[in-house]
Amino acid sequence: MKIASWNINSVRFRIGIVTRFLREAAPDILCLQETKVVDADFPADAFHALGYDHILLHGQRMHHGVAIVSRVPVEADDRFDWQANREARHLGVRLPNGVRLENVYVPAGGDVPDREVNPKFGQKLDFLERMTRWSETLPGPTLLVGDLNIAPLPSDVWGHKQLLGTVSHTPIEVETLARLQAAGDWVDLGRHFHPAPKRLHTWWSYRAKDWAASDRGRRLDHQWATRDLAAQAVAHSVFEDCRGWPTPSDHVPLITEFAW
Repeated sequence: MKIASWNINSVRFRIGIVTRFLREAAPDILCLQETKVVDADFPADAFHALGYDHILLHGQRMHHGVAIVSRVPVEADDRFDWQANREARHLGVRLPNGVRLENVYVPAGGDVPDREVNPKFGQKLDFLERMTRWSETLPGPTLLVGDLNIAPLPSDVWGHKQLLGTVSHTPIEVETLARLQAAGDWVDLGRHFHPAPKRLHTWWSYRAKDWAASDRGRRLDHQWATRDLAAQAVAHSVFEDCRGWPTPSDHVPLITEFAW
């Protein structure tokens, strides 16, 4: 089974590259973040046409929003309010084999890494702390995917020293994410299959005139598995070519393949 994750930055605006990705990569399940659409306006017909008949949504108008589209049945969905303000940032389901799949969109955190002058940064840290408490009592084999908006390792960014004061790579964010990872004994599948210091980026700013030439990327998107589930993972890929497709997201998809 292949499970993909992608911050699409508006699913309706980018439905063309979403369907292209589904045709070319053929994942069994696709988890989307930042869909930016209410549930009633989600472009479900495009997914049904490709055989993704099981669709679960947690949408929000113009902001945030997550979705899971699947070729296999999924059930028992949850919508945790880790932001504590009812923003649509989480959707969780159970797969037919009992595995939990949690799709999450962590807040970006604004531009200033100081909760006293930038409340958004504090909200991000609090969001991650609530996830940490949740991770301490996981119900069984679990896969956590999504845009965590943190690049934790020096090799997860184009310039470690240059970005130490930039939100997404600050020491306090890295430390907070490490506590989350330890709480669930999560295995970072990206670095499990592509060990540091190998280059591994999933996001490039729209500000770059030529994203590929400058290659100032960061690894903001992740797929983590509980240790029992990670033992069944056989491959992990980053579909970097999608960043060069027409009207791209600034993020690219990830896929992990499991031998179930």
